[in-house]
Amino acid sequence: MVSLTSLLIPIVVSAVVIFFASFLIHMVLGYHKGDLRKMPDAQEDDILAAVRKLSLAPGDYGAPHPGSPEHMKDPAFVAKMAKGPLLLMNVSPGTTMSMGKPLALWFIYTLVVSFFAAYITSRAVAPGTSYLSVFRFIGTTAFMAYALGQIPESIWYRRSWTRTFVSIFDSLIYALLTAGVFGWLWPA
Repeated sequence: MVSLTSLLIPIVVSAVVIFFASFLIHMVLGYHKGDLRKMPDAQEDDILAAVRKLSLAPGDYGAPHPGSPEHMKDPAFVAKMAKGPLLLMNVSPGTTMSMGKPLALWFIYTLVVSFFAAYITSRAVAPGTSYLSVFRFIGTTAFMAYALGQIPESIWYRRSWTRTFVSIFDSLIYALLTAGVFGWLWPA
């Protein structure tokens, strides 16, 4: 068993590496530019004006929505579902564009993933374990943390499967980088 305090450096280094890798993926490589589709400007203005008039509290919304499980078979609800469209949306208040808070939260998330990957691996392997063994444990754990939560978004909330698979690909990159850092810095 390896103490978690001896893994603080790989935890922080892997989080920093992932933070910069995600920057490169999103800002330099640019393959995430098509994640969200843009509406034509006139339609965007109309939809924003309509939603603004509703004064909805921030939150996740779906329409049509049955309101309760017993209303899922209500003919009016069934007809609305069949007619479409189905709308799933997140409403948040208007704000100026700032990346500070999301970037800070993302970095904290990468620290948390690295911590749990370190914890699981520290209970499974000893100091001086081979690079490949550490790589496998850390990589699998980090991949699970970064990737598997993406899939229910497509299953239940109809997120584009392409977008989900692209995010899973990113997760594989993050997991491999995390595993590489831990394999390199694993205590002897």
